[in-house]
Amino acid sequence: MERIIKIGKLETGQKNTICDVEGVLVGHYTVEKDDVHTGVTAILPHNRNTFKEKVTASCFAFNGFGKSMGFIQVDELGTVETPILLTNTLAIGRISDGLIDYMLTNNPDIGFSTGTVNPIVMECNDGTINNIRKKSLTADDAIAAILDANTDFAQGGVGAGAGMICHGLKGGIGSSSRVFEIGGTKYTLGVLVNSNFGSSRGRDLIVNGKHVGKQICQEILEEDDKGSIAVVIATDVPLDSRQLKRIIKRSAIGIGRTGSFVGHGSGDVFLGFTTRNPVYHYPEKSTRQVELLNEGEINICFRAAVEAVEEAIINSMLYADSVKGFKKEIRSLNEFIDIIK
Repeated sequence: MERIIKIGKLETGQKNTICDVEGVLVGHYTVEKDDVHTGVTAILPHNRNTFKEKVTASCFAFNGFGKSMGFIQVDELGTVETPILLTNTLAIGRISDGLIDYMLTNNPDIGFSTGTVNPIVMECNDGTINNIRKKSLTADDAIAAILDANTDFAQGGVGAGAGMICHGLKGGIGSSSRVFEIGGTKYTLGVLVNSNFGSSRGRDLIVNGKHVGKQICQEILEEDDKGSIAVVIATDVPLDSRQLKRIIKRSAIGIGRTGSFVGHGSGDVFLGFTTRNPVYHYPEKSTRQVELLNEGEINICFRAAVEAVEEAIINSMLYADSVKGFKKEIRSLNEFIDIIK
């Protein structure tokens, strides 16, 4: 996809998406019918069996007004063992069922000769654009999003982003990446967001340091900064769970750089994983050797996370089209492209 706006100092990967991290795949399932605008987005850490080959991971709730599923075990064990699914708030049960069905089909040992599985489902409330009470999504839709996963994917109002609003404008799925060197080795950090936060009139919006909110401020009833954002960070830097948590916490700075102060009603929830240092469900030895980044070299990872989160949020708005939603029409940031550039 064309890079509409350049944010930050670091270079992007070839695609400027989370899929610049080798092995990571993204898929969508979208429902657009009458007053229903919703869907599912799936992130696969790799194309192998994630239960058998878990990824080192971490999670963090910057503001916990949210209902994400599976974070307790991630925080305790430091691994992700399923695809990561994003959807709307009232769909997490059915989408979790679909993810569990997918894992059971591919792992006949789960619940029989080994333990159960920890499904990861992140959510945002799309109830302004989508008639969320209809609970339109099914377990099969979760599987459809997983099976759609590829290295190329749409952004904006698709998948889990179909019904999202960001800074009073159309939000949704956005992605970006950064590449950098540490000790002569090239690494990649990629971000995918589902943006659904900010004040309803867009008055606080900042794009690449430019305070554009007052110029595009819409004549609608003002609501406080609320909503949600789900942030997923992937990287190939060799890290442990504690180091990943330090990096994903910096997502809050990227969010703040778009003009949000993370209001009371905003669920700002972050998840991160590295494709290095896999954790095998059936290890051959009682110990494992891992390679870890020297802590003194981590600053560039912090910068990469902040820049990529900021750009992913703006991309989620720039790639989204205006939509006539369940409760009201939501305009696209593209209508104001002359102001923001």
